[in-house]
Amino acid sequence: MSPGLTDIDGIKVGIVSDRDAATGITVMLIEKGARAAVEVRGSAPGTRETDLLHPGRLVEEIQALVLAGGSAFGLDAVSGVMKYLEEKSCGFQVDRFRIPIVPAAVLFDLLIGDGCIRPDEKMGYAACANASTGPVPEGSVGAGCGATVGKLRGMSGAIKSGQGSSAVSNDKLIVAALVVVNAFGDVFNQKGCLLAGPRNPKTGEMEKTAELLLGNGSSGASGNTTLGIVAANAELDRPALQKVCQMAHNGLARSIWPVHTMWDGDTIFAVSRGNLKADVNVVGLMAAEAVSRAVERAITTADSLCGVPAMNDLKQL
Repeated sequence: MSPGLTDIDGIKVGIVSDRDAATGITVMLIEKGARAAVEVRGSAPGTRETDLLHPGRLVEEIQALVLAGGSAFGLDAVSGVMKYLEEKSCGFQVDRFRIPIVPAAVLFDLLIGDGCIRPDEKMGYAACANASTGPVPEGSVGAGCGATVGKLRGMSGAIKSGQGSSAVSNDKLIVAALVVVNAFGDVFNQKGCLLAGPRNPKTGEMEKTAELLLGNGSSGASGNTTLGIVAANAELDRPALQKVCQMAHNGLARSIWPVHTMWDGDTIFAVSRGNLKADVNVVGLMAAEAVSRAVERAITTADSLCGVPAMNDLKQL
C-alpha cells in the first residue's frame, strides 16, 4: 500500500473515472470538518469557494475538496458533493440549514478524449459514495484521467500523466499529498532526471520544454494546471496553513519545470486534521517533499490513454 492522504485520520478519498471521455473527478471527504487554506500560483486557475479559505473569513472549516477535469464546466460536479453532504447533515449551520463548504479546483482536459463530456453533479455524488479510507487510487484515474504533461507542441507530443499520492512522517507527525499533474512543463524525478517532456516529432525522443522555449522562442500552449491537496495531522490555524500551502508549492518547483506559467492554474490546498502540536516550518518542509514525491508517482503510475502515451509505455517501444 502506497502512503497517501488517507493516512490522516478522518479523511476519505473517492474517485469517478470516465476513461472513454478521458475525464473524471477526485473528492477528498472530511465529513466532520477541517481547517483549510489555499495558494494559487498559476495564472490560469479555475476555482470555486477559494476566497473563504483566506484568513479572516467567517467559516472556519470545510467538509470536502474537489479536484476535477472538464475545465470550468467541471465545477458543476461540486453540486453533487454538496448534495451528498447535505443528506449527511454536514456543513456550516445557518438556522435550520447545514451548508456544506466545498472548495474546488479544475484542470483543462478538453483536448483529450471527448471534450464534450465533463464531470457533473451525478459524478460528484458518485465520487462521495465511493469514498473510502483505503489506498488512494493513482495513475490515469479520477481527476487524473485526462491529465497530460509536456505540451509545448500540443497534444501530439504530450506525455500521459495522472494523479499521485504520497506521505512523509517525522515521529508522530504525518504530512500527506495528492497531486493531479496536468502541467504545461516537464516532470523530473528526485534526482533531477527527465521523466516526461515533449516528444520530438521526428525522432520521438523526449526534449526539455525550458530549453526549447529559450532556444527558439517557441510559444506556450493553453490547457494545463496542476492541482494538489496537502493534509497534516497537526493542529494549525489558517495563517499557518497558508504558509504550508506556499511551501508545498516548492514541491512542484522541484518536480515540474517550467511551472506556475501563464498557461497553468497551479493550485494547492492545505488541510489541518488533528491535534498534534508541530512547527509550521517543519510541516511546510514535509509538505514540499510529499508533493514532489506525489508528482513523480503521477507520472510513473500513469498509463496510455486516448492515443497519448505514458512514460512506462514509451520505454517499452
